[in-house]
Amino acid sequence: MTATAPVPTSTTAAARAVDVTKVYGSGDTVVNALAGVSVEFRSGQYAAIMGPSGSGKSTLLHCLAGLDRVTSGHVFLGDDEISAMSEKQLTLVRRDKIGFVFQSYNLVPTLTGMENINLPLALAGRKADPEWLAQIIETVHLADRVEHRPNELSGGQQQRVAVARALVSKPDVIFADEPTGNLDSKSGAEILGFMRKAVTDLGQTIVMVTHDPVAAAYADRVVFLADGIICGDISEPTVDSVIANMRSLGD
Repeated sequence: MTATAPVPTSTTAAARAVDVTKVYGSGDTVVNALAGVSVEFRSGQYAAIMGPSGSGKSTLLHCLAGLDRVTSGHVFLGDDEISAMSEKQLTLVRRDKIGFVFQSYNLVPTLTGMENINLPLALAGRKADPEWLAQIIETVHLADRVEHRPNELSGGQQQRVAVARALVSKPDVIFADEPTGNLDSKSGAEILGFMRKAVTDLGQTIVMVTHDPVAAAYADRVVFLADGIICGDISEPTVDSVIANMRSLGD
């Protein structure tokens, strides 16, 4: 029997994958969404994941966030291996240590903006730090809209509520899956600016999947995937450098 190499147990990374594979289906319908991905994302960094359609970028995000189980390999949040956790343990980690921002906002229509922001903490039986909450509301420019319900808010305002909700529990990492996909360019730029400010001014960590080079240019770093493997990694991205890398992938 071949000995398995030990998995590192200490890291300064906020999230990381070690030799992760993810396989869907079987036989003739098998899809190798991730094929041995190893990557880490540093605390206090705004990172973007990009790649052609079907490259595995959303699958990687979902595995890192504990929303999907890996087929093999290891996923860590800080020093905790979430890929080895039970569903109950994962539920607590997602509630207490991870923030989520999705393309579809996922707000509760009967609750006000403020109630939606506080919902994760309310479900956990906790209350927001008043100073932190006020800082978040100021960061996302929602002070005059927090008592409105989602149907009284624009798409951009609803996504601001979603960003604030992701921030309120002071999560270790915020995972964002195409957060500007349903927004016009102006609203999208506002959301990306707020997320950038959350990292720069509030010390948050964000890992974002996007197909948009303009969105990726807000990040500190861009990781590129193709056919389930990492095939590029750039720091201090610009729109031009992102486009050039995407073209090299054939997208």
